[in-house]
Amino acid sequence: MLTPLDHVVLALYAVGVVAFGLKAGGRQTTTTDYFLGGRDLPWWAVCFSVVATETSTLTVIGVPAVAYGGALTFLQLTIGYVIGRVVVAYVLLPRYFRGELQTAYAFLGDRFGDGMRGLASVTFLVTRLLADGVRLFATAIPIQVVARAAGFEVGYPAVILAIGVVTAAYTYVGGLKAVVWMDVVQMGIYVGGAVLAIVLLAVSPMAGSWAAAAEAGKLQLLDLGGGGLGALLTSPYALPVAVLGGAVFSMASHGTDQLIVQRILACRDLADGQKAMVWSGIFVAVQFALFLLVGLMLWVHYGGAPLADLGLTRGDEVFPMYILNEMPAGLRGLLLAGIVAAAMSTLSSSLNALAGSTLMDLLERFGARPESPDKALALSRVLTLVWAGVFVGFAMLFTGLDNPVVELGLGIAGFTYGGLLGAFALGLVSQRALQSDAVVAFVVTIVAMVLVIFGLWWSTETASWVLDWRPTAATREALGLRAVAWPLYPVIGSALTVVLGSALALRHPGADAAPERPTGP
Repeated sequence: MLTPLDHVVLALYAVGVVAFGLKAGGRQTTTTDYFLGGRDLPWWAVCFSVVATETSTLTVIGVPAVAYGGALTFLQLTIGYVIGRVVVAYVLLPRYFRGELQTAYAFLGDRFGDGMRGLASVTFLVTRLLADGVRLFATAIPIQVVARAAGFEVGYPAVILAIGVVTAAYTYVGGLKAVVWMDVVQMGIYVGGAVLAIVLLAVSPMAGSWAAAAEAGKLQLLDLGGGGLGALLTSPYALPVAVLGGAVFSMASHGTDQLIVQRILACRDLADGQKAMVWSGIFVAVQFALFLLVGLMLWVHYGGAPLADLGLTRGDEVFPMYILNEMPAGLRGLLLAGIVAAAMSTLSSSLNALAGSTLMDLLERFGARPESPDKALALSRVLTLVWAGVFVGFAMLFTGLDNPVVELGLGIAGFTYGGLLGAFALGLVSQRALQSDAVVAFVVTIVAMVLVIFGLWWSTETASWVLDWRPTAATREALGLRAVAWPLYPVIGSALTVVLGSALALRHPGADAAPERPTGP
């Protein structure tokens, strides 16, 4: 149970964080100030902001759940993450900084045309709504655990609404600069919390043992795959799948997703942007390792008890339960506040990026451009509030699902990340591809990925692929059906877009690339 000291810490921390965010944001006079922090942020702050934005609550409560229910093989993804970010840093970032672009999709507009830019931007908006709807839902999990332990029956929808309102308030005022500096503080808090939890677990009585964990396969770090190609393609944490999928996923998320690219473009120059990008991969690997260790130590601490025996309904509640029941007073409140505030910071990042992409990629290109900088800034803030309302609605769609939220959030991006990365790659590698080729390839890829994710299964009984639109659980068990591993979604999607777009470009024999137009926001 929370003590009065915990309540005081939670209240003071919440007020202090919001006040700090508003002060750090300073005064914005243009959309460049509001969306890019005036392009004057230090690389290390941007690096920490990238790490906090992409992981936040999904890491804090989701990764320990993965380790508690499985092994440490999730960490193999980070090898690919670092590789992918190196590619983005030295292939895509120079093109962004050379053109002084304000959004990731301005590159597609310059290469193919406004139609492709608008299509990519709309895809980004939908993907962020789904993926960050999961993040907002994830934030509600520890809060509900606290409320339930205190005797309050509060549902996820009420918690989600409260978080959305508070987050929208400081994002509306502070802009990207406030978001970045808040990310720096929040990352320090929840990473420090992970270290603190490891120390406390190490000195506390254990119901289980490390020998039992090893016997149960909990210490497995590498999974080299096996059982043939079909089994490999359905094993998300097999080493080849994890490294390849992690690399392509990172190239898509950090090279084409406006949520991350917006932060990198806020750096002072290309060299700073490259340092922020590469080091973010290293810090993410360290952070994942810390929270996987937390999950493993929780398994030993509770003797490998099933969730039902602990009174829990989902794995994402294990770490919040430990914080609530077994951490010292004061520290308990501080860590819970850090979890919630870190997730709020991630949500504010999404709101800022969505508002920026809506204004610059859609309204200014296909609608009426604001008459003055003041009106553009006012419209940006209105869009922030609109997207906050939409986010709350989408987050409530996930309250009935039981997947670990970190896997759910990463899996959702598989629908579109491959197509987005493929469109960027097509613009770089094919000199003949025109806008019509890119649009057709992109749309076909999105449709194909829906089919792959929902309809394509590997049968361990017949050792063959089965096409079925979400068979029942009984059918999946009877036929041994397994879905395609989610880290491969961006790999399949990007390859399909490039191959199809290049093939369509052959319709224009001898044609050069679409003429370069002056770059701009």
